Amino acid sequence: MTKSIALGLYLAWSGRGGLTYANRKLRQRLEEGKEDAARIGERRGEAGRPRPEGKLVWFHAASVGESLALLELIRRILEEREDVSVLVTTGTVTSAGVMAERLPDRAFHQYIPLDARAFVRRFLDHWKPDLAVWCESELWPALICETHARGVPMVIVNARMSKTSHDRWRFLKGMVRSLLGRFSHAMVQDDITAMYLRRLGLPPERMEVTGTLKEGAAALPCDEAERTEMAVQLGGRPVWLAASTHDGEERIVLDAHDLALKVNPRLLLILVPRHPQRGDEIARLLQHDGWTYNRRTAGELPEPEAHVYLADTMGELGLWYRVSPISFVGGSLQPIGGHNPFEPAALGSAILHGPYVTNFVDIYQRLTEARAARLVSGPDTLSEAVHELLNPDRAAAMAHAAWEVVSSGAEVTDRALDMVLHRLDAGSPGRGA
Repeated sequence: MTKSIALGLYLAWSGRGGLTYANRKLRQRLEEGKEDAARIGERRGEAGRPRPEGKLVWFHAASVGESLALLELIRRILEEREDVSVLVTTGTVTSAGVMAERLPDRAFHQYIPLDARAFVRRFLDHWKPDLAVWCESELWPALICETHARGVPMVIVNARMSKTSHDRWRFLKGMVRSLLGRFSHAMVQDDITAMYLRRLGLPPERMEVTGTLKEGAAALPCDEAERTEMAVQLGGRPVWLAASTHDGEERIVLDAHDLALKVNPRLLLILVPRHPQRGDEIARLLQHDGWTYNRRTAGELPEPEAHVYLADTMGELGLWYRVSPISFVGGSLQPIGGHNPFEPAALGSAILHGPYVTNFVDIYQRLTEARAARLVSGPDTLSEAVHELLNPDRAAAMAHAAWEVVSSGAEVTDRALDMVLHRLDAGSPGRGA
């Protein structure tokens, strides 16, 4: 295996200086409200529950989007193997809340420890995973090296690397080559990621380009009683959705809505910010600009006279995609990189997006080629697209094309399932016996 002076120095630092830094960082994050005080021990590697008996597959994902992509794969693994349990680790409070609601029986969530060797060793001493599965490309050196040193097989699913990440790692090429060399297999989302990983040292024979797991993910759930209530409340009103918006995008969306209202005065905008904690900020914007609106966290439904419904809650996109035949997917009118377009595609909503979709460039290209998604650049083009798609036939044609792209990707989950079960059976048996 490739040796790296930089990696050796990092590991030496993470044993002493890294521990001091990690504790200081945790205190800072607690003060900023970025950590769950009741579970802060998990960030130091302290287990929040006993290890289940039998085999344990450990999935690590950075945050909400990555962990949601794993749900269907996890469900299939547990369905196939009654002797297996699944541990999912993430690093954000939001993702922990979503996983608590969505993980099936025999699967559970813990926070990932910070990358200090003492924390990592404590974590691994307790959980003793039989297989470690990284999702996408979050590479923590101490976590990877300590896991590998214990003989735990390691693979990557849904691997994705942006140009920014590639350029950052390029200056530590020896380190990243050594880290990537510890993974026995990688399922890669697209050719661009495969090129980046080859350049950084992942052997080509350990990679396969499969597409993204998000294609094979089950449709986002919703409460059917709430969907029925919302449909009755809307009473056939024309509706469009702005999903997962970021700071700066709400202004563009509202300007587009103002233009669209001039053509269709009954039109309702459902506005769902990416981060629900921004609800108060967006409510102030709506008040300042004189919008008539209702707010989800206030327990309100969209009244007939309201032009905007602020849905500032977490975990309800499945409801809003079902309610709206037209969805603008946020994070794309600002240089964020875009969000997952397969979620609206799986639920029959036509897709609009801005130019900044580097996180999903390959997927959006396929959707565009299938005439299943449409690029907008500002208020004028967004309002024009909304107006055109209020024609039910046009919206239905786009939505059907998007659904066909989504349904064609279910084999990615099948391939990931086969790979994970094969590696699990080939690994060290009986760790949890």
